[in-house]
Amino acid sequence: MRVVLAIAAKDLRQRLRDRSAWVIVFLAPVLISALMALAFNNNDEFRANLGVVDLDGGPAATGLVQVLTGPELDDTVQVRSYDTEAAARRAVDAGDVHAAIVVPQGFTRSLHGGAANAVTVLDSVDYGLQAQLARAVTESYVAQVNADRLSVATAVAAGAAETDVPELAARAALLRLPEEVRAEGLPDDPLKVISYFGPSMGMFFVLFSVGFGARSYFVEQQQGTLDRIAAAPVARSALLIGKSVSTFVYSLAGLATVTVVSWLAFDADWADPFGVAALSVAMAVCVVCLTALVIALVGTEQQAQGLASILVFALVLLGGNFVFASGTTPAIRTLALFTPNGWALRGFTDLGTGVRGWDAVGAPLLGIAAFSVVVAAVTALLIRLRRTP
Repeated sequence: MRVVLAIAAKDLRQRLRDRSAWVIVFLAPVLISALMALAFNNNDEFRANLGVVDLDGGPAATGLVQVLTGPELDDTVQVRSYDTEAAARRAVDAGDVHAAIVVPQGFTRSLHGGAANAVTVLDSVDYGLQAQLARAVTESYVAQVNADRLSVATAVAAGAAETDVPELAARAALLRLPEEVRAEGLPDDPLKVISYFGPSMGMFFVLFSVGFGARSYFVEQQQGTLDRIAAAPVARSALLIGKSVSTFVYSLAGLATVTVVSWLAFDADWADPFGVAALSVAMAVCVVCLTALVIALVGTEQQAQGLASILVFALVLLGGNFVFASGTTPAIRTLALFTPNGWALRGFTDLGTGVRGWDAVGAPLLGIAAFSVVVAAVTALLIRLRRTP
């Protein structure tokens, strides 16, 4: 055991003397996580500043404005009025409002017969969600108005007196469509951006230690260090275990640094710290297995660096380290299930939304373990084939 620890300590000292190792595994993920936190700070609440151009002046147009300024949208929408469509367009282009709704002239009059005149939404490429909200509110209002008109027309066709039309219209205005689609939030806590991208960036940069570990192996091989160790009264298994321990400790330290800094400095929140620790340990073990696989596949330092880089970027692109998994295509979400970091991010997402214990990390831990076992089995097979004459 003392030999294993001595070899691990020697490897760790070598890595810590390398400034690039400090930057890539400890400093870079913290800085990028900090930028993510600053970029998305105070964006937990969705707000939309909408402009309104009322070219109609009738009661139907007034009703749309009342909907936008009503209590249901009071915490979400802020409305500014403009006299012309050109003024609203300039405001949208300048970023003074996120989008603008233009009610055309004759909108109220068109409701007395035929389809209602189209309401225009002026949008900006920078505020797509706010424009979608403006369209959704406008389309919902027009649909409600058309439903009211239909109900009054049906009553008149059924025999209601023309003199009762104003009263029927007033009653219809109080009705709502029998079926509505309403967006409801999940019962879980909202996921903070830093709670996702903190561990995401930590895993991204820790995976680069696969290249460090593999390159250091071939450097020591070229320098004759491995031969000298092998000539000493030290079992080869102790040598391999010692190097694996150093890679594990190095990787775990990088992940722990990012998660702790994200928690203390940027208010990242995970429901179960033991779950965070379990996912970090599992990923550190996986890094050890990937390092051994690269060493088994290649024969030189340059080959190790090239293969490790390809492997790392393939994993992070498929696993969702750069974008939320929910924002990708179904095919990418399926492929993420074949990556350890994809499983780990699922676990961190559940922990960040209030899920605790095995419900949050059970499946991710099993997924990471399965990946590590497969990698270890392939590595063992490759080593055995190399030794076979």
